[in-house]
Amino acid sequence: MVTATAIPVDGERLRRDIERNAQFGAVPTEEGQARTVLPGTEPNRGARKQLVDRMIQAELTVDVDAVGNIVGRYTPDSCDPAARPVAVGSHLDSVPYGGIFDGALGVYAGLEAVRALQDTAVSLARPIHVVSFTGEEGTRFADGVLGSSVAAGKLDPAEALALSDGEQTLRDALEAIGFQGEGRLDAADWDAWLELHVEQSDRLEELGTPAGVVTAIAGTPRLHVTIEGAPNHTGTTSMTDRTDALAAASEFVLELERVARDTTDTAVATVGELSVDPGAVNVVPGRVECSADIRDVDRTVLERIVGRARTKLDELESTRGVETTVTCSYEVDPVSMASRCRDALHDAGAAVGAETAAVHSGAGHDSMQVASVTDAGLLFAPSEGGHSHNALEWTDWHACTVTTEILPAALVSLASETES
Repeated sequence: MVTATAIPVDGERLRRDIERNAQFGAVPTEEGQARTVLPGTEPNRGARKQLVDRMIQAELTVDVDAVGNIVGRYTPDSCDPAARPVAVGSHLDSVPYGGIFDGALGVYAGLEAVRALQDTAVSLARPIHVVSFTGEEGTRFADGVLGSSVAAGKLDPAEALALSDGEQTLRDALEAIGFQGEGRLDAADWDAWLELHVEQSDRLEELGTPAGVVTAIAGTPRLHVTIEGAPNHTGTTSMTDRTDALAAASEFVLELERVARDTTDTAVATVGELSVDPGAVNVVPGRVECSADIRDVDRTVLERIVGRARTKLDELESTRGVETTVTCSYEVDPVSMASRCRDALHDAGAAVGAETAAVHSGAGHDSMQVASVTDAGLLFAPSEGGHSHNALEWTDWHACTVTTEILPAALVSLASETES
């Protein structure tokens, strides 16, 4: 691997790009900044068009695939145009009332890294592709990482285009905004992939470290649980005669919390959805539906927590007389980042004078899909207070510049390697 060399980036240019992007889907807030940019909407059209315009200004060759993934290709004269490229990027969509850095920092940092390489006329052996994936957040059409799943060959483009939000298919939505292209962006064609993303946690802030190199991205099984009791009058049904579905569900929630706390430092478990039927103040709850999100970087740990959850439901049937069902309709395995990419990021951090810490990611990212077909690396910028997916999400502009400066140095290391 070529030794990393510091390559200056234009932090003000990066800031202007991100601030312009923040105007698409901007929503009023009492504090901070927020945007709502769902895939295939008018704000998404604006964000995509600005990116394409900025790529063209940087003299990149721009293409859009069938599911709306955008790629800007930089092929310097020094490189072999047929060599497998190194790709860099993230996503432009957001959650409702999301922050302005999530995804956007990674896309525009990738573009800024290429512009920095152009400004310094660095010699490369490989092309570099700047990528914006469709629908990473899972707020419309799919549970998440839609575009990168297609690029990784895990989701057929035709199946993806047929996905619907109940009113419109992905195909129709992309056609309506002018971003339903042709073909399939194939991540397996890339020699390596890098993504810069805000951390969405406060570990880097606590460490006082300006950048984090991700070792692994946590896997996520999601359980959908139904607990059936017996609805009855709250005033005439004695406490001993009740089959209270909500009381049983409360035990389940607390058990899941306890198991996650007692397992590993990286394990988390959350019941974030709960529906009570009939939902009246004077009726003993007869049915509860809830969803549990479980995460860890070790698959055996995930299996252990899911197993304990199922055991607890069996126990509730015996002790509380309820009937339970549990299904797991969404499951993503933990993914390790490639040592080659991690080393390139750590070395690049040292080259630019930015300390890097090894951290894990509890949140899912496009990189976890890409990592299934090529070497992938994920770099974190610190999130003030750990805030993300809300208007308080903030990464200091200097921190954005520092972490972005790591990218071109790492890209030079990876894109200077020739085919073996």
